[in-house]
Amino acid sequence: MAARDVLTKNQLCVLEKLETASGPLSAYTLLDQLRERGFRAPLQVYRALDTLVKSGFVHRLESINSFVACAEPHDHSHSMTAFAICDTCGQVTEMSDHDVDHRLNEWVHSTGFAAKKAVIEFRGVCAKCRAEAA
Repeated sequence: MAARDVLTKNQLCVLEKLETASGPLSAYTLLDQLRERGFRAPLQVYRALDTLVKSGFVHRLESINSFVACAEPHDHSHSMTAFAICDTCGQVTEMSDHDVDHRLNEWVHSTGFAAKKAVIEFRGVCAKCRAEAA
């Protein structure tokens, strides 16, 4: 993960908004929430998000086309990251496990496939929402 002190003002604004959010945010939600900070165009948000994702500060949740701040520092270039996304409350739990990553990489390489990226997303209901529904 890169150092925060190299981030631009816009990148820091987007990162701080994601870090304080109660769940994942879309680029357009970020734009709406950052208008008072001078954001006017979607491109400003997308450029900041692109850099934040590449730098390891933010993850893109592909199944819901939204973004979350990285929960903990880890090497994104060499590890698989999994997410559990609650369909009820929107809570996202991030998991990165070296052993799981290693096993999946062994399997992928054994097939001759050249993977560029690995993100696993589990969709369902979190423990809290399940308990509240019971």
